[in-house]
Amino acid sequence: MLGESLTGKALQEGLWRLETTDLRQFGEGKHRNVDDTPAGGGAGMVLRADVLAAAIDAASEGVRSVRARWPLVYLSPRGRPFDQQTARRFAACDGVTFICGRFEGVDERVIEEYGIEEVSLGDFVLTGGEIAAQAMIDASVRLLPGVLGNAASTEEESFSAGLLEHPHYTKPPVWRGREIPPVLLSGHHGEIAKWRRTEAERLTRERRPDLWAARETPAPDADA
Repeated sequence: MLGESLTGKALQEGLWRLETTDLRQFGEGKHRNVDDTPAGGGAGMVLRADVLAAAIDAASEGVRSVRARWPLVYLSPRGRPFDQQTARRFAACDGVTFICGRFEGVDERVIEEYGIEEVSLGDFVLTGGEIAAQAMIDASVRLLPGVLGNAASTEEESFSAGLLEHPHYTKPPVWRGREIPPVLLSGHHGEIAKWRRTEAERLTRERRPDLWAARETPAPDADA
């Protein structure tokens, strides 16, 4: 899906690059095994530390010295939730290496050894991290200069100011008895901005009280 729409166009234009690393080429034995049973017993399989480390080392050629600007990210349900701020941070990096887990996950020693950052797409479990990685890449790539036709689009959308986005309307002015709010047709830019802000705040209070509460919580005193 990353080859479609604006993300795909940006890929063709060289605004970003995608390189994939197949774990199987680093697998052990005749069958190129990349996983094994969990230590201590239990269901499922766990990606082996030695196999994953070899893949990380191969994918990290030339970027180890700039790790602060090229983070290692493991897609994990137990990770910190992915949000717009994280997308902005990834977009500002020189690159990001995403580790897509499978089965029960990866050997914890690899996470500790490489200081891998764990990020979650949401409070649910997928069969693998590939879909989550695509979502995070898409959210980050669209923030790169030149990807969107109108850079202002990213300034007014949901989460850009800690609020959900205001409602949108277009032609026809009346549809099935429902009218576009008159203020949006008034041409009064100050009143339109005020209406949009009020609606964004209303929607945030109603639908995302957690975001609203975060906005209402005073920032900690830097001298505290």
